[in-house]
Amino acid sequence: MPEDDLALLIRAAREAGRIALRYWKRNPRVWDKGDEGPVTEADHAVNDALIRTLRAARPGYGWLSEETPDDADRLSREAVFILDPIDGTRAFIAGEDSFSHSLAVAHRGRVTAGVVFLPALDRMFAATADGAATLNGAGLQASAIGGTEGANILTPAANMKPEFWPGGVPEVKRSFRASVAYRLALVGQGRFDGMLSFRQGWEWDIAAGSLIAARAGAAVTDRHGKALRFNAPVPKADGLIAAAPALHRALLDRLTPPAA
Repeated sequence: MPEDDLALLIRAAREAGRIALRYWKRNPRVWDKGDEGPVTEADHAVNDALIRTLRAARPGYGWLSEETPDDADRLSREAVFILDPIDGTRAFIAGEDSFSHSLAVAHRGRVTAGVVFLPALDRMFAATADGAATLNGAGLQASAIGGTEGANILTPAANMKPEFWPGGVPEVKRSFRASVAYRLALVGQGRFDGMLSFRQGWEWDIAAGSLIAARAGAAVTDRHGKALRFNAPVPKADGLIAAAPALHRALLDRLTPPAA
């Protein structure tokens, strides 16, 4: 029986993890990509392995990866791989264990399969568009918190500045993890009530995690409450909010200027 997309992504993610761990805590070579931050020889090695595994298995799929020059050919494909070989590269360089591999397949703009794998922790988050979100095979359930009171949010400290919140800064507990994909997966797991970003987010950082959070029961949109679409000519989302549905609505209310 042919391997389905999710099984293929899981297999590829585990291979990526084995490669990444060969470099982790071993002073890999590092380059600076300017505004896009650092990249290591591990990022390139993982990307090369993913090209071999995924493109060989699905030659008709398009390709969008942080570590591969973009090719407009993907825009003509019904299906496309969207991936970040190592999300949280700064954490990887620092020897922290919260880096991840974020791998997804999107069909006609909609993510249909995705995995976020943390090899140093052996945590495999996975989901399909018509199935449950899982962690190492066990089902996930996002938070059902009723609003901002007592909510624990994953977001950088800068996002809590008053200028971002015309409706008033919400009183929430703030936490942080380096990998955007992992933040989304943690929302799906219910360990955090939500996550938000006001920066434009690359599709490769959010495709897999957004599906995992949504299939676990979280509401996931851009910063304005609009649905996410993938494989865009400029592959970025205008910010990101993933949270328990009631919390998501409350955050959007605070982001909207009060009526005159």
